[in-house]
Amino acid sequence: MFSNLMKYIIVYLISMFKFIGGPAFGAAYDLNILITAGMTILGMMTTVVILSFFGIKLRKWMQGKYRFKRKVFSKRNRQIVKIWRGYGEFGVSFFTPIFFSPIIGTLLLTTLGGRRKRIIAYMLISAIFWALAIASLSDFLIDALFRL
Repeated sequence: MFSNLMKYIIVYLISMFKFIGGPAFGAAYDLNILITAGMTILGMMTTVVILSFFGIKLRKWMQGKYRFKRKVFSKRNRQIVKIWRGYGEFGVSFFTPIFFSPIIGTLLLTTLGGRRKRIIAYMLISAIFWALAIASLSDFLIDALFRL
């Protein structure tokens, strides 16, 4: 009982910081696909909700404390702006689980002026889609490679 609870908590905590890690660990722990997807969604959405409410304050505090020097026209910044201009809030939200972490994606959306309700709604849609897809793929790959 305690062992299974710890597995769920680990999948949840990993998903808060790196989305793809949740389904990978869930498949490695041989958890049910739906439970893995659910814990992954909960982990990502916990980060999204917290940062959508406190992201701007956190960013201002970090900039004041650490004085970052950053390139304005880096290759990564150009790609982010291209996604933002082409697809808007939904595009950034959709690609966040794959290309960014929930932290970076949410901070990016709040920084670029996304609305809180839209950020949360679009991130939820994205989390549901990608959690089910990646959990299924991870489970299939683990079964195919290690459980012959």
